[in-house]
Parts: sequence; C-alpha cells; structure tokens
Amino acid sequence: MKLIAIDLDGTLLSDKGTISMKNREMIRLVQDQGHVVSIASGRSLHDTIEILKDAEIQCPIIAGNGAIVYQKGEILQNLYLPAEIIKEMMDMLEEMGLYFELYTNQGVYIEEKGRDILTKEARRIHEKNDDFPREKAKHMIDLQFQQKGFVSVKEYRTLDYAPLEIYKVFVLSFDHEKLSKLSNLLQHRKDISLTTSGKEKLEIGNPGTSKGNALQFLANHLTIPLENTVAIGDNVNDLSMFHAAGTSIAMENAEETVKKQAAYVTKRYDEDGVAYGLERYIAIGL
Repeated sequence: MKLIAIDLDGTLLSDKGTISMKNREMIRLVQDQGHVVSIASGRSLHDTIEILKDAEIQCPIIAGNGAIVYQKGEILQNLYLPAEIIKEMMDMLEEMGLYFELYTNQGVYIEEKGRDILTKEARRIHEKNDDFPREKAKHMIDLQFQQKGFVSVKEYRTLDYAPLEIYKVFVLSFDHEKLSKLSNLLQHRKDISLTTSGKEKLEIGNPGTSKGNALQFLANHLTIPLENTVAIGDNVNDLSMFHAAGTSIAMENAEETVKKQAAYVTKRYDEDGVAYGLERYIAIGL
C-alpha cells in the first residue's frame, strides 16, 4: 500500500479550478488498487472539500499547507495560531497596506474591501510599470474570489480570534518589494512558519505547519511507512513534502528549485501531468 499526496494549484487543478476527467480516472484507479490518495494543498479545508465533491473523489485532505489533516469527516490535526500572534500579524499587514485572508474553522474570512485593495494595487503598479501583466493580475484576483468557503466581514477587528482557530494568514500582493520586506521581517521568527505557493503569495502559519510534517502525520495514522509515500507538486510549499516522501514527482511547470529536488518530473498540470506521472513513475499495478 502506498500513500500518494497530491498538490492542487499548478498540479492537479485546471485553469478553471477543476480536476480533469483523466486525472480523476487515474486517482480512482489507484484507489481501486488499494492505495491511499490524499490532497495536500495550501487551500482551505472548506474549499478543498468542495473541489473533491465536484470531482466525486473521496480521500484524506491535508489543507492550509499542512495545518489541517482531515479524513472521513474528522479533523485529525489542527495546528492553529495563538490569538496574540494573529493580532500582531494583522497590525503589521495593515500598516503595510497588504491584502490578507484568515483561514479559520468556519471558512476563509475576508474583509469587504479586500477585492478593492488588490484592484487598486494592480492599477497603481501598472501606472508605474507598463510591463506589469495587468491581465494576469486580474485573472489571479478573479480566481482568488472564486474559492469556496469565503466569509465576508466588514472588519477583521470585530472578530474574536481565539474560537476561530485561525490556522493560516494568507497574503496576496503584486508589490514584490512589499512582499520581500515582509518576508525579511518574518523569516527568522520561531513562533510562526513561513512559506509560499507563488511569487505573489506569502503564507503564515503555526511553527509546526508544513506539508511534510502533515504527510508524516497521515502516514503514521494510516500505518504506512514513509518509504511507501509519494508526493506530487510544483511549488516551494511542496518541498517539505518532497523531503519527507519516499518518492517525489515535480510538474513540468514547477519552479526550477522544485524540479531539481524531485526524483522525477512529469508533464504540465494542463497536460494531465498527475495521471501521466502516476502511470509512468509509480506504475501501481496499472
């Protein structure tokens, strides 16, 4: 029996945010062979559940970059941030004028003014730099607000953070200088984890949060040896999973640093690379 952890964005999902029929069929075939497939994403638990429901796939979920481990309606692990850390992060992000979201046990909280913050930021950068890919930025904003499980609030400050068990603060910005400054301010701290799933993103979590730690937790829970685990992904937040897994597969569209650290490289996400990688490199009784 193998445990196969698959990333979503840039890996399993299409540009429309869905799982292709070929990838669905391969996942079901692998499951029929008696192996366990798990989704391992930076997305929220609520959003991931809806994506799998749409694809008619049932499997364990690693969400929030490993903060949440979920199986059969039960949360097995929940690594959330203390309320005082949330307040500190919010003060910093608001002072820098950055857009951010709060991943909670009730869904992803966003402020009503959030989309306007991103739209104005993209417009401001485009006015300073004609080469700024404004259409790409607009597409990213549209995709961001298509995710399931959003809870819109007037102001974050009205929330009681503790009962919400906030497991990720997600920052999205097209201002790379601001993101770099934020990363430099936070990267040496021991009371948080810091990762990214793209050049415009920074993700803040509990210090024990990583996809690699979550993969080890799930493998132990299922009594599957780590040498029998497989990780498939495309970005920096997948590297901890690559290091933990017995076998790692990067997408052709992956960041170069990710491809260099993978055992194998499969086709692109929009070429059914997950299905191809499983069939060619894992060959689980197919």
